[in-house]
Amino acid sequence: MSNVKVFVLMAAMTAIFLVIGGALGGTGGAWIAFAIAVVMNFFAYFNSSTMVLKSYKARTVTREQEPELYEIVDQLRQSAGLPMPTVAIAPHRQPNAFATGRNPDNAVVCVTEGILKILDRDELEGVIAHELGHIKNRDMLLQTVSASLSGAITNLARLGGARTNSGLGPLAIIFAPIGAAILQFAISRSREFKADHSGAEISGKPLSLASALQKLQAGAKRIPMRISPSVAPVAQVNPLAAFGSGLPKLFSTHPSTEERVERLRDYAARMGQS
Repeated sequence: MSNVKVFVLMAAMTAIFLVIGGALGGTGGAWIAFAIAVVMNFFAYFNSSTMVLKSYKARTVTREQEPELYEIVDQLRQSAGLPMPTVAIAPHRQPNAFATGRNPDNAVVCVTEGILKILDRDELEGVIAHELGHIKNRDMLLQTVSASLSGAITNLARLGGARTNSGLGPLAIIFAPIGAAILQFAISRSREFKADHSGAEISGKPLSLASALQKLQAGAKRIPMRISPSVAPVAQVNPLAAFGSGLPKLFSTHPSTEERVERLRDYAARMGQS
């Protein structure tokens, strides 16, 4: 069901994109808009890991430098049937983690220094398994495409606003980017739920992941992390939570931690764990 929902959301975002492109320049405008999106996606696809690691100021580490972390990633990636990803650590006190990279063969799993200080081994395994779930499900590529489409829709709407003869109504110029952002965030929330489920399967420890998420959420609210909002969605919990947000659920990149924990506990009960 999750994959069907994402397909529908992506189709809706693509439709918005093509409609705006067509309004700006007819059929030719739509194809030009589509070509722009392809170029943007291509660039983001091949440079996503470099850009994200740079934004988080993360450094890659070896087995010799971080033997326990490296061992956990290695064991879990074998359970998931994945190649060994690059392992990285970001110098932030806030406990968090993320995965990036264009495909499983070029993936990176990164944790913050803060997460290594507050989680026990089972909880850390749950967090790492969640990130490996993102890699296994190829969510990094999906997020890149959805973000690029959303950005392209916003840019096209601005272009439409600058062209008085474009035929693109004021309401469309205003609401098309908002609609695209809502769809992008819905995709992001859906993939977090999917990665939670995949992580629970990979580690076999859904309750440890649930416990870790609660600690990560509390840490994110207490300890600020100053990063660009554009890379916040890749983190396991919203790293900007400490700055507060009055935005409704529609504009949230992450599901509520309470709902994630509840789903993990339900999954644990089905596994016979309590």
